[in-house]
Amino acid sequence: MSSQQKKITRKAFIRNVGIASIGGAALLNSCAKESETFGNKRPDKIYKWKMVTTWPPNFPVLGEGCNLFAKWVKQMSNGRLDITVYGSGELIPALEVFYAVSSGTAEIGNGASYYWAGNSPATPFFASIPFGMNAQQMMAWIESGGGKKLWQNLYNRFNLVPFASGNTGVQMGGWFNKEINTIEDLRGLKMRIPGIGGKVLEKAGGTAVLSAGGEIFTNLERGVIDATEWIGPYHDYKMGFQNIAKYYYYPGWHEPGTILETIINKEKLTSLPEDLQLILETAAAKQYIWTLSEFEAKNNEYLDKIISESKVEIRKFPKEVLEKLKSLAKETMQEICDGDQDAASIYKSFIRFKETMNKWANLTEAPFYNDIK
Repeated sequence: MSSQQKKITRKAFIRNVGIASIGGAALLNSCAKESETFGNKRPDKIYKWKMVTTWPPNFPVLGEGCNLFAKWVKQMSNGRLDITVYGSGELIPALEVFYAVSSGTAEIGNGASYYWAGNSPATPFFASIPFGMNAQQMMAWIESGGGKKLWQNLYNRFNLVPFASGNTGVQMGGWFNKEINTIEDLRGLKMRIPGIGGKVLEKAGGTAVLSAGGEIFTNLERGVIDATEWIGPYHDYKMGFQNIAKYYYYPGWHEPGTILETIINKEKLTSLPEDLQLILETAAAKQYIWTLSEFEAKNNEYLDKIISESKVEIRKFPKEVLEKLKSLAKETMQEICDGDQDAASIYKSFIRFKETMNKWANLTEAPFYNDIK
């Protein structure tokens, strides 16, 4: 593939134009026809909602999941709840989703809670905490360990109701153009990395840089940043990072099981009939399973592509680097909790549950991966 072809492929992935967009529109039109005849009865009242997201329109997995969510809701409700999905920039900027839904500009939104740290230092805890829990453990905490009530109580202040609607699984550690052999190699490093992970990097002497997804490749290629993390092999391959970075590090210590969320304006949600409220909750749960499954399947496939089609070296962070980052992460979490009562209360619940899960995982998950896989 030529350099020009690679640029075109990457640009199409980021913006999802052309055939992908047309296909998405066709899918939604097809779904509309299905839902109109579902149950052989047209609905008496139709609720038309707007969903705003932090993802580009029709973005693979993340944006696609939102489109599927809208499809499932329309089908299950027999067309009574019709949601139009807007990607980032189509109705509002990506990082204004929280405010737009809270204020009622849009009824529903999709993103990740670490994007809303400016509203409360505690919101990122419901996405991912460095060296925290993996996807199944995070969901266990939310659903069965008290996390959901804490999440709902926090978001209630902003007139929002949150639902877990996806998970990336354990992410990769990032793309680098220099080897990371000691913690000192992070000093002076400019890396695109969000959330609490970025704060930890800064404690290690690096600089956390925030930039939109469409800017990352160019920034790394031109040396504006020295490294970047994104999600995992599927998206990373499509973004083209293997063409401009030398090293692909693992594991993703900063995001071991990132929950993606659907947020709904509380007043709009409670004004719906109870069956429609349950349908929204059910669709979010289905989207969670679908998203995690897609990432697991596609990351496996595209890891093979990166290995076979590029000269990138896949490296594991040295143990001493991970141990130091873990220590710095604890310091960072303590500072956040010292400055915010909500954060302290939520983190206490998180850590208590994590310790319990670790005991169980050491008897089950760890031996499976280390001894019998």
